[in-house]
Amino acid sequence: MPTQLYFFVSVALSLVAWSMVAKRYMWPKLRDRQRVESLRPILMLHSFRFFGLAFLMPGIVSAALPAAFAKAAAYGDFGAAILALLALASLRAGRIGIAVAWIFNIWGLIDLLNAFYEGNASGLLPGQLGAMYFLPTLVVPLLLVTHVLAFRILVTRTSQLPA
Repeated sequence: MPTQLYFFVSVALSLVAWSMVAKRYMWPKLRDRQRVESLRPILMLHSFRFFGLAFLMPGIVSAALPAAFAKAAAYGDFGAAILALLALASLRAGRIGIAVAWIFNIWGLIDLLNAFYEGNASGLLPGQLGAMYFLPTLVVPLLLVTHVLAFRILVTRTSQLPA
C-alpha cells in the first residue's frame, strides 16, 4: 500500500474514532450546559493550536517539507489559537464573546481544510512531516470534530442545547 494511502487511512479512521468519542462522551456533557459553558472546553482545546508553529522548525519536520504547506499550517494554527484565547477572554461579554467564538470557529475550520488542500497541492509526502506526523493523523481529526460541535452550539440560541 502506498504511503499516501496509509496516511489517508490514518486520518480517516482517526476522524471516525473521534466522532464516536464526541457522540458518546463529549456531546452529552456539552448539550446540558449553557452556550458559553459549552464553548469554553472547546476553546480551551483550540488555544493549544500554537503547536502548529512547529511546522516551521527544522529538525522537527523534514527540510524537504513544502514551505507553502508549512507556513499556511503554522500561521493558520497560530491565528486560530489567538482567536480561541480571545473568544475565551470575551465570553462573559455576551454578544461580543459569541461573535468572537464565531470568528474563531470559521477561521479555525477553514485553516484545517486549507492545510489539507495545501498539503495535497504542494505534493506533501507524509514522511516530510517528521515528528509532526501525529498532528494531522491524531489531533486534526479531533479539532475538526470539535469545530462541528462548536457550530452546533453556536447555532443554538437557547440556553439549553438539543439532544
